[in-house]
Amino acid sequence: MTQATSIPPSSFGFDYWLNKSVEWGQATTFESQQDVCLHLPKLQKFLKQIYGAIQHMKTTAALKSFPMIGQLLGRLCWNPFVVAHDGSHQNLLECVWCLYSADPENAVEQKANDWIWNLLQSMISVDQEDRDFIRSLHYPEEEYHLKLLKNMVSSLVKQLQDDQCDRSSMFLRLPSERWRNISILCLPIITLPEVVPLMESLLSCRDNGLDETLSTEFLETVSNCFLQKKILLSESAVVNLWLRYLPSLEQTVLHLIESLVSHPCVSLVELEAIITDSLLPKVSADHPSLFRVIDNYFRTILLETDGHPKIITIIQAFTRCFVQVLLQVQTQSFVVALLTNPSDVPPEAWCRHLITIVQMLKRIVQDEKVKRTTANFFENWFLLVHFGDWLNIALQQLMIADDPHEVLLWLFIFYHKPLMENQQEKQLMEEVKCVYSQLKILSTMANLKPEDVQTALFTNTVFAKRGHLKDLTSQLLVSFILFTEGGNRIAKQSFQLFTSGGDSLDGVSQLLVSTAHRLKNTKCRRAEDRMVQVTVELLQHLLLETNVTVQ
Repeated sequence: MTQATSIPPSSFGFDYWLNKSVEWGQATTFESQQDVCLHLPKLQKFLKQIYGAIQHMKTTAALKSFPMIGQLLGRLCWNPFVVAHDGSHQNLLECVWCLYSADPENAVEQKANDWIWNLLQSMISVDQEDRDFIRSLHYPEEEYHLKLLKNMVSSLVKQLQDDQCDRSSMFLRLPSERWRNISILCLPIITLPEVVPLMESLLSCRDNGLDETLSTEFLETVSNCFLQKKILLSESAVVNLWLRYLPSLEQTVLHLIESLVSHPCVSLVELEAIITDSLLPKVSADHPSLFRVIDNYFRTILLETDGHPKIITIIQAFTRCFVQVLLQVQTQSFVVALLTNPSDVPPEAWCRHLITIVQMLKRIVQDEKVKRTTANFFENWFLLVHFGDWLNIALQQLMIADDPHEVLLWLFIFYHKPLMENQQEKQLMEEVKCVYSQLKILSTMANLKPEDVQTALFTNTVFAKRGHLKDLTSQLLVSFILFTEGGNRIAKQSFQLFTSGGDSLDGVSQLLVSTAHRLKNTKCRRAEDRMVQVTVELLQHLLLETNVTVQ
C-alpha cells in the first residue's frame, strides 16, 4: 500500500462539505432534509474523489492528509437521508472501509478501528430518537434497518465484484488488504441471512499472491457456522471455502463420520443419501486435489479405529457415491474410458470403445473452443497423452478396419496437433485422409513392392513436403507396415522410406516401443499379434543398426 503524498483538503472542497454536514445535523427539519436531497449528486461525486485519494493509503497516512475525515464521515453516517441514498451510501461506506486496519500498527489505527466498529453498530442499532424520526417518515422501523443492512451488503458486493472484473489489468482497484479488512468486519454479522451474498463474494475472490487474502478468523467462523447450520451457503461458496481453508474440509469429513456413526440403524440407502447431501462426493469428482485430501482423512480414520466395520461401511458408501458422480461428469467419464486397459476389451469391441472416447473428447474440445479457453483444452489433451495405448490401438484399427476411419484419424491428428485452429485442422485432415486413402489402396495389392509405396506416398508434392504432415505420414506408414499383411512382407525393404532423418524418426521409434510393450502385455496372443511382434523387432533392430537410439 502506498504512502500518502501531501493532498490539500481544500482541493476537494473538503471544508465546504464538512460545514454542510454540521449544518444538516441529522436532518430533522424539512428545510435541512430538502437541502440534503438537493446536494446528494454533488456529495456522491465528492465522496468518490475522497475514496480515490485514500484507497491505497494506510490509515495513519489518510488521517494525516485529511485530519477531519473522521468527523465528516461520522456526521454523514448519522444523516438518514444520506444513508438512505444508494449511491451516496455506497461511496460513504467505501471511504469508511479505507480507514479500517486489519492489523493496526499504532494507537491511532487502533482508535480508528474502534470508532468504525461503534459507527457501524450505531448505523444498525435503534435508539428512541431514531424511532421517532423513522415513524415521522411513516416507514416500518424493522424494515428500515433491514433495508439499511441490505444496502451496506450490496454496496460491498458490488465493490468486490467490480474489483474481480478489474483483476486482469495491471492495476488492482482494491488492494488485497482491503479484502482482508472487509472479511474481519463481517465477523459480528456472519449469521445474518442478509450478509450471505457478501460472504459468498469474499469466498470467491482470487488473489495472485501466495498468501490467503481473507482473514483466518473469517474462514474459521464461516466454517463453524456452516457446520452448525447457522448459515446456508451455495454449493459454489462451500467449494470455495474448502479450497481456501482445508481445516474446514477436514471438519466436514469428521462431522459427517461422527453423525453417521452415531446415527442408529441407518440403511445403506439412507447412508448414501446423507453422504451425497454433504457435497463431498461431488467435490471429490470435480477437484482431484480435494479427493486426495478427503481420501487421506478416511485413511487416517480407518487406521485410528483399527479398521472398525462401521468406518469401512462408510468409506465403501462414499466410494460408491463418488464413482456414481464421477461417471456422470463428462470429463471424468472420458478419464474412465481412457483408464480401461485395451487388454480388458475384446479386440472386436476396440473400434466401438475408441468411437466412445472420440465422441466424449470432441464434445469437450468443441466446448472449450466455443469458450475460447486453453487451460481445460490442454488438460484433456494431457489426459490422452497419459494413455497412449489407445492411440496405438487406433492406428492398428485404421489399417484393419474401414468404417470408423474418419473418427480415428481425428483422434490421431488431435493427439499430435491439439492446438490447431479450425481451418488448419480441416486442411490437415484432408491431407491426412489422402495419405490414408493411398495406404488403404496399397493394402489391397496382391504383390506389393516398396516401389509402390514410394510412388504412392512420396512422389506426390503434398506428401513430400516437410513438417507436420511428413511426421504424420511416417507414423501412418509404420502402422501400415506393422498391421497389414502386405506391409509385413516389405518391412525390411521399406525401412529407408521413414528413416530419412528429422523429427519424424523419434515418433517412429516411440511407436515401435509402445506397440512392443502393448503386445507383450496382451492377455490373449493371436497369430497376427505374433506377426506384428516379429515386424516390430525387425524394425527396432534396423534402427539400432543405423545408430538410432530407441528409448
